[in-house]
Amino acid sequence: MSARTLERTRTDLSAFLRKHRERLTPADVGLPSSGRRRTPGLRREEVAALAGVGITWYTWLEQGREIGVSEDFLLRLSKILKLDDAECCHLFLLAHQRPPPPAAHHWPSVSPHVQQMMDDLTTRPAYVTNLRWDVIAWNAAADRLFGFSGKEPSARNMLRMAFADPDLRRRLIAWRSEAPRLLENFRCDLALVPKDPPMLSLIEDLKKLSPDFRRWWEATPQHTPCRGFETIATGSRSTSYQHEVFTVDEHRHLRMVVYFASSV
Repeated sequence: MSARTLERTRTDLSAFLRKHRERLTPADVGLPSSGRRRTPGLRREEVAALAGVGITWYTWLEQGREIGVSEDFLLRLSKILKLDDAECCHLFLLAHQRPPPPAAHHWPSVSPHVQQMMDDLTTRPAYVTNLRWDVIAWNAAADRLFGFSGKEPSARNMLRMAFADPDLRRRLIAWRSEAPRLLENFRCDLALVPKDPPMLSLIEDLKKLSPDFRRWWEATPQHTPCRGFETIATGSRSTSYQHEVFTVDEHRHLRMVVYFASSV
């Protein structure tokens, strides 16, 4: 990157931090109000104290000086300044020249508009997963099909449900052919964050819980990936599904999976 480009980036970083600091009040971050202020927003020393750094160091950062910053600090600063996902990513690009780490993508929430969109799909099961395939939001149709609301949060993981939920496994008519394909899709997601501790922890847990998972995981990939279950029994009827996957938040790797059904 040229010196001219670096200088422009530092100027942009300075303006970005100052703008977002000045739009907050002490009450926004849980600080007592100290009466009327000569300048709007938080003071630099308040941001520095909340972020756990010295006022001189933070001042240098906001002035656009060439200093190193860690990913953990940028994540803390993003939360203090109440940045949304796009703003957090922009801060990382300005200060660190790369997007936020995967650890920033595990916040278990979706916007009210995304939830409303799923709720409007009254006849189509839909749910949102993160990169680890934890289910973080769903609609009523998906709850009827998978029983998400009756499970502990740690059990609301599509891969864990596929390999370690006996009731669901009995309802998956073509489990032997579908489960390895789900596994291949998860393998593609792992390639994005091959050293991510939560992803690796899930894999180790499932190796212990399911001999089939362990055997297929350690085998050479040979199945076409798929994102969802294709045939599910409900009572005396089985239903076949096709799936569409929509990106909800690219920075946090949130995806909405929608099931389109036809009776068989």
